[in-house]
Parts: sequence; C-alpha cells; structure tokens
Amino acid sequence: MKTSTSKLTSKYQATIPETVRKALHLSAGDAIAFDIEDNQIRLRKAKPIDLNFAKALQSTLEEWDSPADEEAYREL
Repeated sequence: MKTSTSKLTSKYQATIPETVRKALHLSAGDAIAFDIEDNQIRLRKAKPIDLNFAKALQSTLEEWDSPADEEAYREL
C-alpha cells in the first residue's frame, strides 16, 4: 500500500498529491467524491450520478445559505 500526504490550508483546502491524481486519472476541473464509512474515507473521481445527485439536492440546501448561517457555522 502506498501512502501520500497533503497539508490543509487555513481554508481547509489541500492539494491532491501527484501520485493520487495519476492513480485516479484526475485533471484540473474534475470533481471528486468522498465516500465515508465508519472511520474511513475513500477518495475517488466523481461519477455523473454523483454530480446529478448533488445538483438535485442543491435547491433543498439553499435555505441554509445566508450570511447569518455562514457566521454561525464558520468554525465547524
């Protein structure tokens, strides 16, 4: 098993290491998906169904997109 690491920025962003990008055939602009189960997270290239599902949910989450919500949840 190979292990690659990356460091989080103050905005919780991370660079995907080259070895991971190559393994997943990722290019700039590609979407990625995080599969969460128990205490493990699997990173993979997002499939069209992932993107369609997220798009379908978007309108249901807009009620939580106000400046007050941003301030209340900023530190999470």
